[in-house]
This record gives sequence, C-alpha cells and structure tokens, in this order.
Amino acid sequence: MATAGLRLLDAAVAEAVLESCRVLLRGSGFQFQDDWATEGMYAWIAANYALGTLGDDSKDTTGIIELGGASVQVTFVTDKPLPPEFSHTLKFGDVTYNLYSHSFLHLGQNVAYESLHEMLSSPGLKSMATHLLSQAKYRDPCTPRGFSPMEGAVKLPASVLESKVEYRPYAHAVGNFSECRSAARTLLQKGREECIYHECRMGAAFVPDLDGKFLATENFYHTSKFFGLRSKSFLSDLMLAGEKFCHGDWSKIKKEYRSFNDGELLLFCFSSAYILALLHDTLKVPLDDKRIDVVNQIGGMPVDWALGAFVVHKASNLTDMLRPEGVVSPEDDIRHGERPVHHNQGEAMSLARRRWDLVEFLRWGASDRVCKFS
Repeated sequence: MATAGLRLLDAAVAEAVLESCRVLLRGSGFQFQDDWATEGMYAWIAANYALGTLGDDSKDTTGIIELGGASVQVTFVTDKPLPPEFSHTLKFGDVTYNLYSHSFLHLGQNVAYESLHEMLSSPGLKSMATHLLSQAKYRDPCTPRGFSPMEGAVKLPASVLESKVEYRPYAHAVGNFSECRSAARTLLQKGREECIYHECRMGAAFVPDLDGKFLATENFYHTSKFFGLRSKSFLSDLMLAGEKFCHGDWSKIKKEYRSFNDGELLLFCFSSAYILALLHDTLKVPLDDKRIDVVNQIGGMPVDWALGAFVVHKASNLTDMLRPEGVVSPEDDIRHGERPVHHNQGEAMSLARRRWDLVEFLRWGASDRVCKFS
C-alpha cells in the first residue's frame, strides 16, 4: 500500500512504481488484489472499529481528521448531498454509511512547512536576481527568535532568470504566532480561485460542515503531546501554548527540550499555528469545541489506515471487498474514490474480539505488511 508520499511523485512515475509492485506480487503466490480504497476511508474504519461503533447507528460514529506528513485526510458520516468525487458508501451489516472522504495532498505538516518557506521567500526572488545578491533574508514568523539556519544553495526558477543563478535565502526568525497562523491560512486557501463547487474551504476541494464527533490523529497528537495538552483540550489551549513557544528564545527552548533535536523543535511553532489555521480558521471548529479528541490509539489499537485495511481484509477475505458501481476502470476508481466498501458482519465487534483481532493485525504487520505512512 502507498499513501501521500507516493502521490507526491509525478503520476507516470508513481504508476510505474505501483506496476512494478503489482508484477512482483502477482507472481509471489500470495493472495493479491490490485486496487484498494482511499486512505481516509480506512482510517475511519479503524477508528470506529476500535471504538466499537461499526454496525451501530450512523449517528454514533466518529469522524477522523488526520494530519500526516504529506497530506491531510478528512472522513466522516454526513447526510448532506455531496459531489460524486467526495461521496463514498460503506455497508456494514444492515447499516449503510454515507461518507465524505478526501485526501488533501501537499497539505500535510512536513510538506506544508516546506511550502510555507518557499512562499515566504518567493516575493524577493526577482529583486535578488536583479541585484545579483548572493544572499538575501526573508521574514520567518514560524521560527522562534535566535535561531540561525544553515545556509543552503537554492536555484532560482527559470521564470526569474534565463540562466539559473544560485543564491542563499536566509530565514530571519522573528517568532510571531499570529503571523505564522496567517501565513498558514494563506497556504491552506491556495488554489481556492479554481473552486467549481458552491463552497471550498481548503484549496479547490469541497468540504461540508463537520458533523458529529471527531478524532484528530498523527501530527495533531504529536503536537498536543509535545505541549502537554490533554486529549480533550480546547484549541484555545493549543493557541496559548503555541504563542508562548513561538515567542520564546531559541537558546532557552533548546535547553528546556534537550531530548529533541533542532529539526524536531523547529516544527512545533509552525505545527501549532498550522493546526489552528486548519481546524479553526479553515474547517470552522470553535476554539472551545469539545467534539474533537486528539489520540493516536484507542484501547491499545492504532488509529491508522493500515488497521482499517486489515479489518476490511479480514472481514471479506479479499473477496467482494471493493466493488465499483457500474463499469468503472480501476484507474478511475483510484483517482475519484468512487467505490463502495462492503462488510459482511452484522453487529458491532465485542471488545474482546477487537483485541484478539489486534493481535492478529500485529502478526500480519510483522509478516506481510509493508506500509508507508503519510
């Protein structure tokens, strides 16, 4: 299975990598199916499987928002009409779930961090080229004051100069949470002018109002844990913690967090501001909202797409697992995610059964599964 890291590649390159894997697996003697479901749907299955809500009323399910390194996934049950490319149907026993699910590529924490610095440094490229400067500073509100980055050569794009000239962009760390959050908000809205739906909250993608309870996983969890916040903490708590960290002095921060290396520490000012920009400014989650629980595990079970894939794999034994409605090519399915997922079990799993399945999942992961997490 491959997630956002592979989707970042050129489509032709990604397909070549996948096809080489298919050829190998088809000849391996193992049971193999060419195509699967979307990453966000599997994460939603994992979350509700761990909570014991699969097979219950759809109103009792929990949505999931994942902040990975390269992408953001949003999946939840909704009764609102959805554009076909965002609508997915999952049947578990007698219950049918109508899901909104979408993966926002390039908006994961690590890729967004790189994109933000590219965006911040870009306005000065043309003037730097004109004056043939070898170095230039740009204002960096997402890094605490006192940090001195190592200088690295970067090539000017061809649009700036016909001959590619090297220069060294130098980030001047100013540590300003509000400015960082504003820059992150701009990044999240990039491409919004291309929206073809009645409302686009993240880029050109449709996102309906968030319904019900949610789990926030991956980098939501890592950031919350770093700041010592409880799983049910408000976004307002994260905002206060982020403001304090961003406005801190880098030398004092390094002394306080000796167990973290510079690369890890550098992300937390940005990640706190980015999470506020994503959840509050973009997805309109109130600062004092209690609907979101920040976790990475439930009852010892990992809340990630790999567990969801295992649940579907185990339930259907790889038969009738993903069935397109009508005649649709696998390529179209993968691109648009327009496939229902069928589960043949009629009632919610017991806790004991789920724990036993977790043991099997860990065995499966150790022997057969190769995963690349976004």
